[in-house]
Amino acid sequence: MGDLFLVRHGETEWSRSGRHTGRTDVPLTEHGREEARRLAPLVRSHRIGAAFVSPMQRARETAELIGVHDARVDADLLEWDYGGYEGVTTVDIQRERPGWFLFTDGVVPGPPERPGETVEQVGARADRMLAKVDAALANTEGVVLLVAHGHFLRVLTARRLGLAPQHGALFQLATGALCRLGTEHGRPVISGWNVRPPA
Repeated sequence: MGDLFLVRHGETEWSRSGRHTGRTDVPLTEHGREEARRLAPLVRSHRIGAAFVSPMQRARETAELIGVHDARVDADLLEWDYGGYEGVTTVDIQRERPGWFLFTDGVVPGPPERPGETVEQVGARADRMLAKVDAALANTEGVVLLVAHGHFLRVLTARRLGLAPQHGALFQLATGALCRLGTEHGRPVISGWNVRPPA
């Protein structure tokens, strides 16, 4: 069975400024495009058996720039729905809620199209995605690649390792980074994390 590769999309204006970017469809910056291009040789050095990508343009463009042109778009890869905290920075939230931390304190409700998600709901999406990954790994040679978003991929990593969704807090993930989840003695492990080729 092959490994699971995770790619966080490249930089956007909102990720650069620390604004929570869930369902707002912001594009990559030029720096974000360059981050993605630098990952291409790492990705091309492996056989990709199956690839999935978030519907958001920042993820889809990253997939194209790393040379993955046939990724299946899957809404389970969307970023955490931040509800009323969409577009707001942690610093601004903590002015109202001192000590606030996303993974333990959650979000406030937003408008109907962006109601917000609990960490458990994000974890349930991650579990659905991992079931699709396992099906793909069982039916293909090579690695499975996911191109998505920072907080979601952190929760997915926690779930892959058998941890509760809130333990995604343990895995800092930079823009334009590649991570590899594999196995050792039949158990899931992190084989590589936050890999970013030098500029």
